[in-house]
Amino acid sequence: MTTARPSHDARFLAVGLAALTVLLSLLIGCSPAAPGDSREVVGAEDNVAYSDDAVSGGVPIGTEMVATADLNFRTGPSTNNAVLRVLPNGTHVVTVDQTTPQNGFYKIKQNGTTGWAYGAYLEIVGSGDGSGTTGSMPLGTQLVTTTALNLRSQPSKTSMVITVMPTGAAVTVVDQQDANNGYYRVQYQGTKGWAAGAYLEPGSGSSQTQPSQPSQPSTTGSRADAIARAKAGTGFSYWWGHGRWLPGGPTSSNKGSCSGSCPSCSHSGQYGADCSGYVAKIWQVPSSNSDITQDGHPYSTDSFANTSAYWSSISRGSLAAADALVYHSGSSGHIVLYGAGDGWGSMSVYECKGCAAGCVYDVRTLGTAYKAIRRAGY
Repeated sequence: MTTARPSHDARFLAVGLAALTVLLSLLIGCSPAAPGDSREVVGAEDNVAYSDDAVSGGVPIGTEMVATADLNFRTGPSTNNAVLRVLPNGTHVVTVDQTTPQNGFYKIKQNGTTGWAYGAYLEIVGSGDGSGTTGSMPLGTQLVTTTALNLRSQPSKTSMVITVMPTGAAVTVVDQQDANNGYYRVQYQGTKGWAAGAYLEPGSGSSQTQPSQPSQPSTTGSRADAIARAKAGTGFSYWWGHGRWLPGGPTSSNKGSCSGSCPSCSHSGQYGADCSGYVAKIWQVPSSNSDITQDGHPYSTDSFANTSAYWSSISRGSLAAADALVYHSGSSGHIVLYGAGDGWGSMSVYECKGCAAGCVYDVRTLGTAYKAIRRAGY
């Protein structure tokens, strides 16, 4: 019996289909998925790898910012909203309509289109005329920040952020007259550090825009003690899964350092904390966790958000100094200790903010996913 041979056309078709199949598999295998905004929707901090100068808090309308990574440009302030397009790393955008972020997202305009982008992947390019301050400045000179500005431990963009100074904050030139690498040695609310001259201009500032440490008359008993512990912790490094610092505050030799993206970050030194370890020590919960010099990390943000062992939920409208605001969703979360301000708007908080920032006292606006909690006995 003779078997018929396939025609040239059939063989050609088979080879063509095989080649097409290989080509499609290669294209599918190499196509990158659209980048996510981050693993954390609201806030930022514990699980998000963000730029050293990532924007947070209120910024003036018309502020120019730049994307520090490929970034989703969305129809609304949530990862649930549709992606209009992906903004490539380095894309310049301008804030519109409102000065404060919503759920960590800023309302921006890019190429005539208005949408929302996550602040953890945006940096401020500048504000005002961008001229800033240069040259030698006599000691005692009063300067004013022209945008939200990092106060750093050293005159370098890669050094630790001590705190974030809001727009209009008054600082004083101290210790030396000349800038170092474009940074001036300044004092802000009793704390010395380095600030970029490009975002400073002569002036006396406005005390209304500066975060003020909660005054002692507004805190009594346990609350006052908690605020004192929080203050002592500011300036120490971020230390994932830990909570330990000295009551006398940090020095250059004991503050520790953090590098990398947590939880896969590395820490050097014996002191520091992450956000939940910080608040647990401040609140001294449980009672065995009362010594801030001894390392302890009894709770996660999940514990603070979803249990009520030593705390309970309260209205954000009734926040008082030493209460806390917590957010947790999936594997992401963050918690801050409330200091003063509008519980639904701009407020001063104590927080261990992440590897780049460390433990700081700064001004924040937190989204609706954050809930207020109060320690039992406060």
